[in-house]
Order: sequence, then structure tokens, then C-alpha cells
Amino acid sequence: MNLQGLRQELAHPRTSVQLCLLGIVGGVCAATVIILFRLTIELLQGLYLQQGDNFTTMDAVDRFILPIIGAVLILLFAFITGFKHYRMGIPYVIHRVKHRYGHIPLRTSINQFFGGVIALASGFSVGREGPSVHLGAAGSSFLGQWLKLPYNSIRILAGCGIAAGISASFNTPFAAVIFVMEVVLREYKIHIFIPVMLAAACGSVLTRLVFGDGSELALLNFGQFSNWFYLYLIPVGILLGAMATLFNNQLMNMIRWFRPLNMASRLLLAGLLTGMVGYLLPQAMGSGMSSIQFVVSSPDNLLLLFAILAAKFLLTLIALGLGVPGGVIGPVIGMGVLSGAIMLLPLGWFVEDTSAYTGTFALLGMAGLLSAVLHAPLAALSAAMELSLSPEIILPAMLVIVPAYVTSTQLFKNRSIFIRQLDYQKLSYTTSSIREHLQKTGVMAEARQDFKLFHDSPEHPMLAHLQQHPTDLLVLAQDFEIGMQYSLVQFDVSLSPDQSHPLKYVVMEGAPAQATLAEVYEILQAGRDGAVYIYEDTPSDIIGVITWNSLRAQLMKEQY
Repeated sequence: MNLQGLRQELAHPRTSVQLCLLGIVGGVCAATVIILFRLTIELLQGLYLQQGDNFTTMDAVDRFILPIIGAVLILLFAFITGFKHYRMGIPYVIHRVKHRYGHIPLRTSINQFFGGVIALASGFSVGREGPSVHLGAAGSSFLGQWLKLPYNSIRILAGCGIAAGISASFNTPFAAVIFVMEVVLREYKIHIFIPVMLAAACGSVLTRLVFGDGSELALLNFGQFSNWFYLYLIPVGILLGAMATLFNNQLMNMIRWFRPLNMASRLLLAGLLTGMVGYLLPQAMGSGMSSIQFVVSSPDNLLLLFAILAAKFLLTLIALGLGVPGGVIGPVIGMGVLSGAIMLLPLGWFVEDTSAYTGTFALLGMAGLLSAVLHAPLAALSAAMELSLSPEIILPAMLVIVPAYVTSTQLFKNRSIFIRQLDYQKLSYTTSSIREHLQKTGVMAEARQDFKLFHDSPEHPMLAHLQQHPTDLLVLAQDFEIGMQYSLVQFDVSLSPDQSHPLKYVVMEGAPAQATLAEVYEILQAGRDGAVYIYEDTPSDIIGVITWNSLRAQLMKEQY
């Protein structure tokens, strides 16, 4: 199949071999970028850390200086690229997927790569999943743009890149698929689901080839406990829901309070504050995955766990609230692990040795806090199951996730941190049901290519042709000084029957071959009549026509 045939097939919203292969290629592209991103972070941290993301091995003065140096480097790179503000990460990607078919600007992707590398290597409390989602979507969507594929397939490619990016970052392919469907796309369509699954699988395979089969949470083991523990899990979930609401509210407050400051002032302040806290408590620095080591090594040290949790909470608010490029999921996982381990300790009044359940409650804390902060209960459940490698965690995780989510949404009126950030930035993330349906189909799937083209022709040949072939599409091409103009030629049915079928000329607007039916609908909805011509490379290169009647038939088919 040639490239034109591939574009024609991908314009249809259906599962196909071509779409599956595209998902695989997109997944490989995205995973390659994320692996390079992770290797760069490890290379930098290897210069001054004995163990990745463990800043306790550094001298206190070095820990204080490192985030400040990181902030300066982020600003320097932003200055070189002419980047005046950071609008990137998961909220930005959600907006671009919904309203730009996943097209990610190149400059934001470059800044996300280097800014994310520097932020994570410098000890800021941010996660690598934010850059992974951004870079994964960019890496795969660039492929679609280069091949000039239909926009509906580029949107699917962006979803594939996100799934591959998360999978390559955490080695969790199933959770990556659920995250894309639940948080980013917020829909379940089989023709989208299949390529996203393939992309996530590719991301996991590639990351295992490079980094091995393990994950940061491999130290946490799920242990069986008595059935009466289940009652205790409900208040645990309620507390996690309250904590998630506090976190979301304070993060949004930090963003509002420091918005008057320019980017340089905010990033330097974030570096200074991170260095101060890191000087006193280095365990709170980093992406959050290092918290797991301290939970495993000191599960009964309540004071230390509380101190790390409080410092981690504060550093995450500082980093994300002041605009450090990074994600929220990594720190939330770290805080959830710490919270779960702390909430286990009261059971010591009833159980002689609680250390056997440390891993279990750490995983449950992660799942509960993650679901309430992101409003993604299914993704949190799948992550807990996948990271624990134990299906037995499903029931206790449900008993934590449900009260955490309900407490957060119903009792405290909390919303997803991503949605709150989008609202604050005035970035739209919703669309009408009609437009959402039409975005799934490319124009080449519905365009009629059997039209008859007349160049500056008199009326008589066209009238004679319509009289003999009344169902044919006739297009009149007229070359004006301002360019080529195309008109749809029809019988003027508004006139009386005794007249000799004079013709009506409806001037058409053009739409590129990459467009979807949503763009056609935007052009025709006001008049509810006429047609749109489809062009390949330039507006003078007409290759098809879509009429309002055919578009209306498509909408009626969906309705029934």
C-alpha cells in the first residue's frame, strides 16, 4: 500500500492492520525518546550521586547549591530558545489532544526534555511522568505530521505515544493504557484501544531491554492480612481523600500567589527553597521514588516518616507551584507510599509485628492518594495491581480507592488537579458531542472523488451534463487574480418547475486532506447547505468534495 492509500485507510474510524502498525511505530518512537530522557537523567545523577535519586549521599552544602544551579540552567536554556513561560506537561497535552489533535509544538518539546532532565537531576520534587507524557505525545505525533496523516489518526498516535511514554517510564503497560483512556482521551473506543495497547506493550518491552524487568516499587511486597483489616481500610481511604484535597487546593493556591512573579524569579525561588529543605532533610528531594527506600529501611520510625512526608508535601508544592518543569504523579506516589506506611502504625496496638504489612499499606496509600489527586480510580487500581505483581491487592485497593475518591469529590468538592490547572490557564479540554464524533473521521473517508471538474466553462455543457446525470457532482473552477475559486454546480430547485432548470453556483471553502469532518462541519453549519472541497497540498489542488447532505447523513447514522 502506498502512502496515499495509507492516509485513505486511516481516515476511517475503524480497527485496521495499518492503524495497529502505526501504533507500534508510534510507540517505538515515543519509547525511544523516553529511554533517552531517562538515560540522560541517570548519566547526570551518576556524576554526583552514589545511587539514583538518593540525595542523602551528597554533602549538605552541595544539596543546597544543586537546585539553585538547576534553576539557573533551566532559565538559561529557556532564554536560549526564547521560551518565556512554561506551558507543558499533562494538562497541556490534554488540551492539545482535545483541540489540536495531539499536535505538540517542537519548541515546547525541546524545553520539556532539557528542562525535565535538569529538574529531575537537580533534586526538585517533580515526577518524570509529566515530561514522559509530553515527550511521548510529541515523539509519536511528529511522525504523523511528517507523513501528513489524517488528523484523526494523529490524535490516536498522540494517545499511543502517551501510553508508550508512561509504560517506558514506569514499566506499567496496563496502567498506561488505562491512564490514556481515563485521563487524557476520556473515552473507550475499540479502534483507539487496540493501537494504544500495542504502543504501551512496545514501551514496556523497550524499557525492559534497557533497564531490566524491575521497577522502583519492587521493594514493596504485598502481604496477606486478616479480614478484619478491611474495616480499617475505609478510614484510611477517607484520610487519603482529605489529604488529596488539601494537596490540590494548596497547589492551586501556590500557582495563584506566585503568578505575578516572572519565570526567572519563580524558578530561582523554587531552587532556593528546595535547597534549604534539602539541606536539612535530603530524603524529601527527588521524584518521590526514593521515599520507598526509607519506608522499607525505617518502617517503624514514625517521626522520620512524618518529617519526610511533610517535607515532600512542601517541596512538591514549591516545585510545581513555581513552575519547575516536571510531573505530579511521581511525588504523589512517594507521598502515598509514606502516608500508607504511617497509617499502618496504629495497628501496632492490635498486632505484634506490623512490619510484614508495610509494603501492603504503602501500595494502598499510593493507590488511594493517586486516585483522589488525579481523579483516576481505575488507573490507580491498575497501577497498584501491576506494580505489586499481585491480583490479591485488588479488593483491599478498592476499599481504599473508593472512599478516597468519594471523600475527595463529594465531601470536599475536589476536582482532578489536571482539570483545575486547565481551568486556571483557560485551556479548553471539552468539546461538543457532535464535534467529538466528527473528529474521529478524516475527510478522505467521506469525500466524493468522482466529481466532474469544469474550468471557466459556459453554462450549457454543465446544464446538459446535469440533465443526463442528475446525481453527479459538478465543480466549476475559476481562476481569479486572488487565486482559484471552486463552486458547486446544482439545479436551482427553488425556482418554479416551468423554468428551464437554471443552475445555482455555490462557492465552496477548502479544507486540507488531513482535516476531519469536524472542520467541514464548522464551515457548513451556519448555512446548513453547500459543500466543501478537499485539497492535497495547495488549495488549487482539489481532490474531493463533501456536501452538507453527506455530512448530515453521517450525523444521522451516528444518532441511530
